[in-house]
Amino acid sequence: MQPFGELEAAVMRCLWQRTEPTTVREVLVELTRSRPLAYTTVMTVMDNLHGKGHVQRHMHNRAWLYTPTRSSAEHRAALLQEILGEAGDRDAVLMHFVADLDPDSVATLKSAVEAARPPTNDQ
Repeated sequence: MQPFGELEAAVMRCLWQRTEPTTVREVLVELTRSRPLAYTTVMTVMDNLHGKGHVQRHMHNRAWLYTPTRSSAEHRAALLQEILGEAGDRDAVLMHFVADLDPDSVATLKSAVEAARPPTNDQ
């Protein structure tokens, strides 16, 4: 999975912030607050994101409505998994990652590890 390009990332941020399926025009309005963009540019990016499986779409009246296929957190977790999968020494990468965490993040990580462990049959 390739990281998003600049415009793809901007579109995805817009989609992740919304709770409802979104049209190209709605994304365009949001993005043109910070830079000029053509409708066709945004439409092409959203179509490409659909083709890559990052968004799903369905037709409503005469417009496609887009929604992300996974949350921002799920996407970032998949990127981390890919990075770890490509690491020659996965354990070393994880150790360096954890060594750079602040104490609150370490506590959060410990809680996540405990929650992910299967329950034991020790009663």
